[in-house]
Amino acid sequence: MNTADKNIINLIADIGGTNIRLAQADEQSETKFTNIETYQCAEFDSLADVISLYIDNKQLNNATINACLAIACPVDDDIISMTNLPWQFSQQALIKRLNLNSLTMINDYTAIAMAIPLLNDSQKVKIGGGEEVANKPIAVCGPGTGLGVANLVPLNGQWHCFSGEGGHTDFAAVDDVDIQILQFLRNIKQRVSYEQLLSGYGLEQIYQALCGIHQHDTKLLSAKDISTKALEGNCPICAQALAQFCKVLGSFAGNLALTMNSQGGVYIAGGIVPRFVEYFKNSGFRARFEAKGRLSHITVQTPTYVITEQQPGLLGAAAYLLQQ
Repeated sequence: MNTADKNIINLIADIGGTNIRLAQADEQSETKFTNIETYQCAEFDSLADVISLYIDNKQLNNATINACLAIACPVDDDIISMTNLPWQFSQQALIKRLNLNSLTMINDYTAIAMAIPLLNDSQKVKIGGGEEVANKPIAVCGPGTGLGVANLVPLNGQWHCFSGEGGHTDFAAVDDVDIQILQFLRNIKQRVSYEQLLSGYGLEQIYQALCGIHQHDTKLLSAKDISTKALEGNCPICAQALAQFCKVLGSFAGNLALTMNSQGGVYIAGGIVPRFVEYFKNSGFRARFEAKGRLSHITVQTPTYVITEQQPGLLGAAAYLLQQ
């Protein structure tokens, strides 16, 4: 960085419903960002208040600030309303309030996707076989509060992200248990999407469906309770629920591989799967991923990974901003 660049700051943020993480993108840093701070969203009245505090604390008031903020909600319009927070703001007003040189808002899954080309072997875990092909599309999906989906495509030496709402596509049953779960859910849902099974709430619904199928008393268990009991081996229905969750995720991830011919790899993000990676390695995920009939040769050769990097949102926001 030359002297003329010393007062230019690349500010990045990963904004969720509970926490907001702020940092500064730095291409020279091994992690690609520095000066990270985490704040509790509930302690602030607005996004501008949090960022103002960070700018004050880091003494950046006289800097030229280019900002890239990753946020868990749609970002297509000037007015942004957060799904899980009473925060609403205008992008143009935010630029003026914070005296920003530039502002780029990206969806949280765009950020996660943009982080993928920067991940090293310590930031991801390979599941099964397959080898990535350079300069081929990459797909990412992540069961968490919902089911996020995004795709990366290389073009002219840069990565371009196409995000969407792939988690809301219609659930397609594959085996007999899938069919029984679908029939159970159709009695209580007008429509069953993949997100209805592949999310924290989805794991709970799989468990509830299996209790009904086996005529077992249904207990009010959270997704964390279900996965914990399954891993401890003291609840057969919880064990079946987690096993089926992994199989359905394999089918969905395989669909993504076929849709974009994602021979650069399919990555699993979100807050659920990284909690049981060793179990996931030995689950039915990869078998379902590969089982695509006469086009199975595509999925067999496509590698799959679980993202274990703790800050993929910040890493991706840094990658997006630095690429510009």
